Amino acid sequence: MSSRLVGVGVGPGDPELVTVKGVNALRAAEVVVVPVLDTGERGRAEATVLHYVPAEKVVRVVFALNERTDRARREAAWDAAGERVAGLLERHGSVAFATIGDPNVYSTFTYLAQTIAELVPGTVVETVPGITAMQDLAARSGAVLTEGTEPLTLVPVTAGSAALREALAGPGTVVAYKFGRQATEVAEALRETGRIRDAVWGSALGLPEESVRPAAELDGAPLPYLSTLIAPPRRDGGRGGKL
Repeated sequence: MSSRLVGVGVGPGDPELVTVKGVNALRAAEVVVVPVLDTGERGRAEATVLHYVPAEKVVRVVFALNERTDRARREAAWDAAGERVAGLLERHGSVAFATIGDPNVYSTFTYLAQTIAELVPGTVVETVPGITAMQDLAARSGAVLTEGTEPLTLVPVTAGSAALREALAGPGTVVAYKFGRQATEVAEALRETGRIRDAVWGSALGLPEESVRPAAELDGAPLPYLSTLIAPPRRDGGRGGKL
């Protein structure tokens, strides 16, 4: 029988936001892999998984999750992680990989799956969707992500704020991921495009250190790396005005 690798989205951090299908997939797998930084601290995916499976079933695998500049180091880490997971697949019929958010949205699982396809041909790769940070932030803040015919644009700010500025100049809601290190530039872009009034940001959603605040309060102070921003468009047409 073919080995089976399942990427499971475990949500943005609140263990109550893991889907029933996600929990079932974690429990059905023989081992559950969780990504960790090379510094070794427990990440959100691992903390969430431990609410549903015993610790002895969890395998911590180091990924260069915060490496943005040294491509060779990043790819070497991906290769090493892939070799580790390939070894697990040889010994176990099914392996789950837990990732925060959704495995098909800016997830490390994408790179792992590509590596495994080369190392262990014939492996069946599946994903279980997870609740994303933008959905959780919208629920906790009361922000409406889309109405009627509005588009929704998701922008990672890891490479700078230029793409965000371009998106903010267009229609619809703009969501920014991982903007904590560029919070000052993001606030400037919101003000320049007239988007700051209704924008909200949040971090550590569903965790004890959670923060959900109006973007107008951004003052240049450092924010957590995994901060999320929602910037809705102006909605002046009343109920159904965007239909």
